[in-house]
Amino acid sequence: MHPALNPGGLAVITGAASGIGLAAASRLAAAGLRVVLADLPGDRLTAAAAAVPGGIAMPVDVADPAALRALEAEVTRAHGPVSVLMNNAGIQPGSSTFDPEGTWDRILAVNLMGVVRGSQIFAPGMIAAGRPALIVNTGSKQGITTPPGDPAYNVAKAGVKAFTEALQHTLRNTPGCQVEARLFIPGFVFTPLTAGGRVEKPAGAWTPDQVVDYLMAALDRTDFYILCPDNDVDRHTDERRILWAAGDIVENRPPLSRWHPDHAAAFQDWLKG
Repeated sequence: MHPALNPGGLAVITGAASGIGLAAASRLAAAGLRVVLADLPGDRLTAAAAAVPGGIAMPVDVADPAALRALEAEVTRAHGPVSVLMNNAGIQPGSSTFDPEGTWDRILAVNLMGVVRGSQIFAPGMIAAGRPALIVNTGSKQGITTPPGDPAYNVAKAGVKAFTEALQHTLRNTPGCQVEARLFIPGFVFTPLTAGGRVEKPAGAWTPDQVVDYLMAALDRTDFYILCPDNDVDRHTDERRILWAAGDIVENRPPLSRWHPDHAAAFQDWLKG
């Protein structure tokens, strides 16, 4: 078990009122940690905290830096140093390149800057506590292979990847620091974020509990990139997709060549290799 996951430690999870965040809160509480569930205020957050043994509901809008600073101050004042921070809050209302929907600002504020500011605000106190601690930032495969269809979400999650890499580099080069960061990269998970009006889980999706099982197993290892499969996509397929996306630069192919009519067939052939 990761040394930050000791019974009695304190975890803070954003986006904890449902989906992966709620599943992670339940798992950490079962491991003996005290868990703060942070999400937008309302009945959903209240019900989620009530469903987690000892769960502590704290409303926050992660897009508001002042609210995040107030959350950190209240958490540490009332409950002490944070052992685990999971920056998990995210939205996916849909987007397009020229933003007629007007969603870009909010998507970037929540999905990217909520992670950046959450890390920046909580990490100094975690470092100063002088004990093992962990920051888990929820990214996405869409931030790595950037498929067409939702560019604002892709940009935000690509930023989470780049920021979390920089964060881990900084932490490991900070003298005396016992805090580390991990990048959590779920696959297709059936949550309120991805349901799209469906009430039954698609066969290809994992449940939030399954993906949290995978996360917890990875935290027992030294994995920085916690790349999760699902029922449709295995590790080999993910690796080939990621390598092909990097190859667009190296081979000077058109961007997003997986979906380009001159390269799509070559990608499918290569994927089988």
